[in-house]
Amino acid sequence: MTKVEAIEQEIGNLPPEDLAKFRAWFLEFDAQRWDEQIENDALSGKFNDLAGKALTAHRQGKSLEF
Repeated sequence: MTKVEAIEQEIGNLPPEDLAKFRAWFLEFDAQRWDEQIENDALSGKFNDLAGKALTAHRQGKSLEF
């Protein structure tokens, strides 16, 4: 059994109250990891080309304001 399978099994055996606590914890944990990944990608310049294309399209009148 892999580590992930063991974790899945443990989660599957949690009582409803503990499962709700785990779910809340994991959502926060996952959101923090996602934020870190986006920040690292932005700092590394990963989005520079995409941002440049978006700004060019905006200057050409190809965007809408909401």
